[in-house]
Amino acid sequence: MTNPSWQPGPWPPGQGLPAQSAQPGRPMYFGPQGPPSMLAGHSDRERAVDVLRAGFAEGRLQQDEYERRVERAYQARTVGELGLLVADLPQGPMGFQQPAPQYVPPTFLPVAPPTNGKAGAALACGIATFFTVGLTAVPAVVLGHMARSEIRRTHEGGDGMAVAGLVLGWLSIVGWTLLLLLVVAAGS
Repeated sequence: MTNPSWQPGPWPPGQGLPAQSAQPGRPMYFGPQGPPSMLAGHSDRERAVDVLRAGFAEGRLQQDEYERRVERAYQARTVGELGLLVADLPQGPMGFQQPAPQYVPPTFLPVAPPTNGKAGAALACGIATFFTVGLTAVPAVVLGHMARSEIRRTHEGGDGMAVAGLVLGWLSIVGWTLLLLLVVAAGS
């Protein structure tokens, strides 16, 4: 049961500044939006209703008290009236400035997984097929398959390099095979 003489404190708690009240004996408070006599906007009313809704959901308000406060929130004309309705409830996070990012020592930064050495060798052999007339194509394919197998097992990096080495190696092998077939077909 609620006490009809109950009057909450400032909104938000600890941040209000006393002002002259319209009713003698009752101090008014300046909230974060300005003086309590400032007219409330739709967003002010919705914020107050959200705070009331959260208080009800947490079991801080009884059903009948929640409904009365919501009705009063939608009828409130000033920010001060809204502040009185939610003063005894947790307000949730207020708007605040994000702190500037601070220096993080490299020790605490995430470390990328090491690159598989065979993947790098497969890529190098794949690129070298252009300069060696295809002699490094077979090592590129063999190293590429070995690297991909190790990468799946050890979760190392370098899968893209292994695939590139495989593609270049297979392209070289297929290209030389087609060239040899053409030469044989032309010779017969």
